[in-house]
Amino acid sequence: MLTHLDCSRCDERYEPGRVHTVCRCGAPLLARYDLARAAHELRPGHLALREPTLWRYREVLPLPETATRVSLGEGFTPLLPAPRLGARVGLPRLLVKEEGGNPTGSFKARGLGVAVSMAKALGATDVCLPSAGNAGSALAAYAAAAGLRAHVFLPRDIAKLFVMETTAYGAHVEMVDGLITDAGRVCAAQAKEHGWYECATLKEPYRLEGKKTMGYEIAEQLGWTLPDAILYPTGGGTGLIGMWKAFAELEAMGFVGSKRPRMYAVQADGCAPIVKAFHEGREDAPLWENASTHAHGLRVPKALGDFLILRALRESHGAGIAVSEAEIVAGVKEAAACEGLFMAPESGACVAAARKLKVSGHLSPDDSVVLFDTGTGYKYVENMAPLW
Repeated sequence: MLTHLDCSRCDERYEPGRVHTVCRCGAPLLARYDLARAAHELRPGHLALREPTLWRYREVLPLPETATRVSLGEGFTPLLPAPRLGARVGLPRLLVKEEGGNPTGSFKARGLGVAVSMAKALGATDVCLPSAGNAGSALAAYAAAAGLRAHVFLPRDIAKLFVMETTAYGAHVEMVDGLITDAGRVCAAQAKEHGWYECATLKEPYRLEGKKTMGYEIAEQLGWTLPDAILYPTGGGTGLIGMWKAFAELEAMGFVGSKRPRMYAVQADGCAPIVKAFHEGREDAPLWENASTHAHGLRVPKALGDFLILRALRESHGAGIAVSEAEIVAGVKEAAACEGLFMAPESGACVAAARKLKVSGHLSPDDSVVLFDTGTGYKYVENMAPLW
């Protein structure tokens, strides 16, 4: 039911069925659907009988019916009550969206599952991206399942586990001096030279579509209501942008009303370009110099979709919030001790942010709050050990 792609910044429209990157103006492209038709098929009674993966929402995903999906069972992760952690931070209606059970251990499986499916459907033989760790693992796994060649570009200081995992899936890995932005430049140059399908954050339209299913799942799991607030660890911000898109689609189909969650982008003190831009009233976020945090998924000094993240924060009456490295570690330990959830450090940042937002009055004890655990903490033992 994909009808077309349109630019997130200008009025340019693109037809599906061929490889697209970004708009001519440089902004990300967004997939659009025949939502009237989709609503007829996506009725709650029908959904209850479908497979427990993100593909249960196939009418609002871009893969043609005639194409073969590349799936490892991604999506439809639990939305867990967190009463003890909620009591500790003063938010008794706290819920955790637990993404660590996804293939390759993180929410990156959602976006890369859809992106690789589309790459294969569009005739690609090679896929590539820069990564801070989890995205590279996910791309490599789905490329292996699809029979495609994967090329992953990683910062040289990344934890060895990510390199081991990515190479185990058969990907070609290139280590790059610097941060993910530096890896991104090398990746983009080689993609252009060799004609590879580039799956970097928002450099193609379909990874976002996999990530948006987190919004669909939250709505379905809450009985087609939406929470009062969502705390999301924000590097490139694809998931936050995707969920905001999902809520608009759900309203257009009549599944939810006009009420939206307040969206909170959580970052680390050592790399907080979105937070800084939000508080300065900017429409985009300039490059953050000397970015540093042990939560490598948050170590993104410049996001291509920065203006879309900031737009969602303001439209939802949410905010950007940064936390310290010590608070990140404390958040990981607190979630583990209270709820038995060993979170990635990016999600430990959300635990710390929840407490700060409660103290500042952004969140109240009456609010239903969804906190994202974007991946398992087991993959971060090496880079978190010095802080432990």
